[in-house]
Amino acid sequence: MFSKLFAESGLSLDRLKALLAVGAAGSIVKAAGGDPVKQSQYSRQIKELEDFFRIKLVERHGKGIRLTANGKELARISRFFLLGLSNFQRGCLAEEQTFRIGASATFIQQFLLPIVSSAGVVRGNTRYVVEVVGDDEIERRLHDLTLDFGVTTRAAVSRPLQLKELGRWKLALWVPRTLHKTEKSAALAFKERRLPLGLAAKELADCGADLFIDHDTRFVCDNFLQALAALNEQQLAVVLPDFLSSPTEANSFFRVRMPEIDSRVFHFRLAWNPRLLRLNPHAVNARDFLARAL
Repeated sequence: MFSKLFAESGLSLDRLKALLAVGAAGSIVKAAGGDPVKQSQYSRQIKELEDFFRIKLVERHGKGIRLTANGKELARISRFFLLGLSNFQRGCLAEEQTFRIGASATFIQQFLLPIVSSAGVVRGNTRYVVEVVGDDEIERRLHDLTLDFGVTTRAAVSRPLQLKELGRWKLALWVPRTLHKTEKSAALAFKERRLPLGLAAKELADCGADLFIDHDTRFVCDNFLQALAALNEQQLAVVLPDFLSSPTEANSFFRVRMPEIDSRVFHFRLAWNPRLLRLNPHAVNARDFLARAL
């Protein structure tokens, strides 16, 4: 059945591993960590794979290289194959399972860390690695299986990825009393685009909240945790999710009810690639645990 694959030399696990390393790093130099011996080895191994398959697997891209379409497909096949072997080896050695989860910084801090650092998880045989990852990268890496699970705000993802809703939330506009004494004056300032805002641009963009593009934005940060810290300085109004703790000095701030903000509902959803579940049956239990706990 596989006689043609082994009819000539050139195909090996080491060479496939080299292709994955170079593709992920974006250059042979980076993949080799600056080691000239490894650079020469990686370059030779990829050339041997190209000779074996009689196609180009990498191409020049700016100052680095990238995988060609054929290179990406071979990398995808290789990743699935090596992941399956790795999972089989861990099972044979009774080693602990490790799952990598990508989510926003705010979700990790508020929801994920309390779960994966709990006594029951820490003392168990499953280890979780968390990464701050945006929605676009979550989707791409779930396809590549360089993430096992992701938490996204998207309502749909590309096939074959699957989703399970974890919870709903809304945004809230918080204003320090140093800027306005009443909700009415703050609401008017917001409508007239003269309320100085601090915005968590990256996390707002990921959830599709585009209400604040033409407002008086004075401070831009990546996540809602940073926006909350900025609010506590009492110089800016900020938009925060309603699940995030209210400002540290409650009497110094008030929430402004704005229909265009309050009416929008957002969702957190757990995402995964069903191919992972076929390659690693332990991932089914991890998925079910996360879906229940979160």
